[in-house]
Amino acid sequence: MQEMDAIVPCVDSELNDTFSHERLLYGQGCCCVAGLDEVGRGPLAGPVVAACVVLPRQCDFSPFIDSKKLSHKQRCNLADVLVQIGALSSVGIVSVATIDRINILQASLLAMKRAVDDLACTSSLPDFLLIDGKFPIAMDIPQRTLIRGESKSASIAAASIVAKVTRDALMAELASLFPGYNFGQNKGYPTREHREAIQRYGPTSCHRQTFRGVKEFV
Repeated sequence: MQEMDAIVPCVDSELNDTFSHERLLYGQGCCCVAGLDEVGRGPLAGPVVAACVVLPRQCDFSPFIDSKKLSHKQRCNLADVLVQIGALSSVGIVSVATIDRINILQASLLAMKRAVDDLACTSSLPDFLLIDGKFPIAMDIPQRTLIRGESKSASIAAASIVAKVTRDALMAELASLFPGYNFGQNKGYPTREHREAIQRYGPTSCHRQTFRGVKEFV
């Protein structure tokens, strides 16, 4: 894994310029700068999903903001926009069984690595990674971690949108398989209704059995 600080100095996003990190990296000779984010660390059920997105250099980056600040419809619309503008994107998914085996932090980092690997298989390997959070991933690609990266990098924000849309669709599928838990609404997060359903019916195969709120009922 290459250290990023030797390649590019730290940049503070000024005003609403959330493409400043990417712009500087391209100016320093990078050819493919990708943003990475994951969704699904907090739920009691379902996989963790990460996305890797490379925005076109000349696109209007302003619509791409933190997915948590958008409605479901807005996220879906922006996911379509990414396709329309020719953004490169890929996802990485890590199962409940793996989450229970290696813990949620390592599963999240693995999901991001899988997203990069998938992009390399279908498009091209990024030469720099902007990662939401404070932990780098185990890849020999220069990278920078950004705490609250969705508000500092449009590429990371776009990745958060793709990851969220993908995971929501997966949880909707699980909702049809396990109707008593209302996964379509709670997405596996520990709402009161969800916790009560676990107590009443017990955990399912898509519940994280090492998580508090589930392991007590295994």
